[in-house]
Amino acid sequence: MQAGIQFPPGYYVMWSGQYEYLERAAARLKIVIPVTLLIIFLLLYLNFRSITETMIVMLSLPFALVGGLWLMWWLGFNLSVAVAVGFIALAGVAAETGVVMLMYLNQALAHITAQRATEARAVTRNDLYDAIMEGAVERVRPKMMTVVAIMAGLLPIMWSSGTGSEIMQRIAVPMIGGMVSSTLLTLIVIPAVFGLVKGWSPFTKGLGRRSQGRDAGRTMMMCPAGNQPAELLPR
Repeated sequence: MQAGIQFPPGYYVMWSGQYEYLERAAARLKIVIPVTLLIIFLLLYLNFRSITETMIVMLSLPFALVGGLWLMWWLGFNLSVAVAVGFIALAGVAAETGVVMLMYLNQALAHITAQRATEARAVTRNDLYDAIMEGAVERVRPKMMTVVAIMAGLLPIMWSSGTGSEIMQRIAVPMIGGMVSSTLLTLIVIPAVFGLVKGWSPFTKGLGRRSQGRDAGRTMMMCPAGNQPAELLPR
């Protein structure tokens, strides 16, 4: 418009109203969002004292973002300041659920490690598998209670229709959608990543047990130096 219209000297065009407010809010959010992520990272690091475990929990944030964007698209909401506030709140809640899962996994692994230490035995892959099963599978109920309690408080806001409900809905929708996808990540992806970080892949457990079963009745006979080792012979 400014290029197509010739204004007299001393006159100019400036956008105002809601557009001006959105521009100001966007400028502030460019500072608030990175600072929020940095604070979450620092708090996680102070809790775990480990960069690796902190990054495992931070993995929940992109998955939570996917769920929030999907629900926004399904309901036809556009990106706004209220939606950005909802995503900021979602980042903290998603990190919380990831912390709960990782704490259960670490507690289960520490318990099995202590048992093996009293027995003067080393921790094996099967022990790590049992720790992941105990921390991830057998503790589903308390983790689901955490997620359900959060969503139970957000659903009435999403269904409200009173004064100011349009803004509150756009805050609640990203959190509800993000909690669904973040929960799936917490229950499925984080235990698998935890096993890989600790040096074990869950897909090799069955193969390891089968190979142990086949070799249970055989032993290795060592030959003198310079000769080939003997084949595995029955005990």
